[in-house]
Amino acid sequence: MAKSSQRRGREADEGPGYDDNVVKVYRCSKVVKGGRRFSFAALVVVGDRNGRVGVGYGKANEVPNAVDKARKQASRQLKPVRLNGTTIPHRVKGQFGASQVLLLPAPTGTGVIAGSSVRAVLELAGIGDCLTKVYGSTSPKNLVKATLNALQMVRDRATVEKLRGVTLSA
Repeated sequence: MAKSSQRRGREADEGPGYDDNVVKVYRCSKVVKGGRRFSFAALVVVGDRNGRVGVGYGKANEVPNAVDKARKQASRQLKPVRLNGTTIPHRVKGQFGASQVLLLPAPTGTGVIAGSSVRAVLELAGIGDCLTKVYGSTSPKNLVKATLNALQMVRDRATVEKLRGVTLSA
């Protein structure tokens, strides 16, 4: 069984101020004439804890190489996230494959109430207070991408006013 590992607080090599988190390491075996040959894949989340987060997936014959590939891919795919202090401005639901993630804003001091896959994305994006609920598949790959999908759908007040052409009341 693949072992999940987390490395918090480690600064990524690709940029200043970026932290990474290894969400899951997958092990694959291939049977060859001489026995089994293993390969590894890593799912890594990279973020600056201030509104930018990315996800990467890398494969290699050794775990460190797979993690490095995934970290580099995640650093190239950093996306901005709109924050409202330490939480998100409104309720949002993201989907990827058979997984759905519901993100709810929470008052300051609540913390991130989420499983490890969703938590990794939220914390590295800079969200400190958020409630979550997962529906469907709990596959880490799908949950990480569904969470990122949900964060991409978050809009701030000014954006909504501009899109609708109206002024929102408090």
